[in-house]
Amino acid sequence: MSFLIEGCRVYAGGQLVSRPLGVSDGRIVSADTVSNAPVFHFDDCVLLPGFVDVHVHLREPGFSYKETIGTGTLAAAHGGFTAVCAMPNLNPVPDSVESLNIQREMIRRAARVEVFPYGALTVGERGERIADLEGMAPNVIAFSDDGRGVQDAAIMREAMTRAAALRKIVAAHCEDNALLNGGYIHAGRYAKAHNHRGIVSESEWRPIERDLKLADETKCAYHVCHVSTKESVALIRAAKKSSVNVTCETAPHYLTLCEDDLQEHGRFKMNPPLRAAADRDALLEGLCDGTIDMIATDHAPHAAEEKARGLEGSPMGVVGLETAFPVLYTALARRGVITLERLIELMAFSPAHRFGLERSWGEGARADFTIFDLRRQYTIDPATFLSMGHATPFEGRAVYGECLMTVHNGQIVWQKDAR
Repeated sequence: MSFLIEGCRVYAGGQLVSRPLGVSDGRIVSADTVSNAPVFHFDDCVLLPGFVDVHVHLREPGFSYKETIGTGTLAAAHGGFTAVCAMPNLNPVPDSVESLNIQREMIRRAARVEVFPYGALTVGERGERIADLEGMAPNVIAFSDDGRGVQDAAIMREAMTRAAALRKIVAAHCEDNALLNGGYIHAGRYAKAHNHRGIVSESEWRPIERDLKLADETKCAYHVCHVSTKESVALIRAAKKSSVNVTCETAPHYLTLCEDDLQEHGRFKMNPPLRAAADRDALLEGLCDGTIDMIATDHAPHAAEEKARGLEGSPMGVVGLETAFPVLYTALARRGVITLERLIELMAFSPAHRFGLERSWGEGARADFTIFDLRRQYTIDPATFLSMGHATPFEGRAVYGECLMTVHNGQIVWQKDAR
């Protein structure tokens, strides 16, 4: 397939340059080499590298009533993502070659963008025995027991040692079960005022503290999922200064919301929970000084009836693929907290680099890109989502930045008004 894109400002070398762009045989080519091909004109829009999300729940196999690989990856394309990494809390859990291959075949048949599966760290994600890391290693992006913290330090040490030998990342959901006490939102002033059971920040940062020591000991490449507390940021910052091989991610909701924004609805319930304003501010500081390496959505869809049970009764998890860029562009880049170029680094290049998805950009590179109209203001409406999940804390928020087209491997995988 060959075509031309005209009228865009194209991301090039850290800046936006007005010029046409050609696509041919799955690659970005000089526009003057493409002839007799369709032309798509986008007046004063921006053409950006396709985003990479290293933390997505596609729910298949096992939970297709929440999301399918087809709907989840179409939602990713709608949000400008051309690659996602699929978390392993599935049924069956991908803890062996056999169970992993079930998921891989489903991805092969249904994915609209590139999907890289995680392998589980432990059998059944139960934290008791190490999974078949060696067998799965050639076909997984990294190892994680996401959704559950590994409680036993000896198990984590063994997992890190084996992952290090395989040159694979351990991506950790950091949560100390002994400190949860039945909590389901942050243990802060909102929980106290509304008589909710709270989750203390220590339940996150204490396992991070443990794991950073283990990562230093084992020389494992360690990645911290969905950082939400100021203590976590401080620990990771110090570890980086000590040359521990650690990176971390946070999510758009932790950067732009806090417990003061909570409402009595399941669309505000996720794990970790929205923390205090001081935690949000520490995350923003970590984003600006490089402590936080990337932004991931932790896209976690649930059925509508599940999320309609309030803060206490709803399962944890919100969707994010279709709102991430406009929310972050509006709240951070438009307001000068970070530059647009830094946002692209956080959403595209940094996650690809850390997880070994080296992506070139420019002529000759694979045609993975997205086009946004940054002038377009609209209100987030879950009824427009392509994901089966509609629970978002950003419902009703006014944002700038509408995705008009996403191209993966030279194929148009999303185009406005051309579903």
